[in-house]
Amino acid sequence: MNRNVKVVPAILTDSASELTRMVVLANGFAPWVQIDMMDGLFVPSRSITTDDLGPLEFVFSWEAHLMVVDPLRYLVPLRDAGAARVIFHAESDDDAYDVVERCRSLGMGVGVAVNPPTTVSEIEPLLSAIDSVLLMAVYPGYYGAPFVPGVLSKIGEVRAACPDVEIGMDGGIKESNLVEVARYGLDKVCVGSAIFGQPDPAASYRRLAALAHGA
Repeated sequence: MNRNVKVVPAILTDSASELTRMVVLANGFAPWVQIDMMDGLFVPSRSITTDDLGPLEFVFSWEAHLMVVDPLRYLVPLRDAGAARVIFHAESDDDAYDVVERCRSLGMGVGVAVNPPTTVSEIEPLLSAIDSVLLMAVYPGYYGAPFVPGVLSKIGEVRAACPDVEIGMDGGIKESNLVEVARYGLDKVCVGSAIFGQPDPAASYRRLAALAHGA
């Protein structure tokens, strides 16, 4: 079923200058962007920090995807930087309901990301309290990780458990598999290297958006 699948460019970098370059690029073509943050603990890699976001001018609206052990300490800086929504991992150390409540109190939307081994039943009690579920189709932490097809079955499980929650998928999505993935009933796909790793990111985004629209 066509759910008007949205393509969300995902920015992942450990370089402040590269972050600036990618934001400037995305300002020219994307209405909504995901900015990934990694602490080197939850995942092996480390990314830009909240301090790097302050000087930037965002034309697009954006969400932060926190691949960190302690999402609570990021929330105020992200609010101050202009984040519209925060997506934190169900596997992080902080209490999930505390993170949701704090996001709401700061005026931000909130979603939960789940790694491939995490089952839908583990997050089901939380679904009615959040705006979005982000299903990781890779083991997170770097661009270009291989797609894990087994996660596709989670889409129907989440939809059955909470029909109104937004369902996104992140990782390993590109032109060759976007249509197949989108047809499982997603609302959005987050795409990193298949946009920013290409010679013309804007053109790549437009091709992906056209594919998603026809899925």
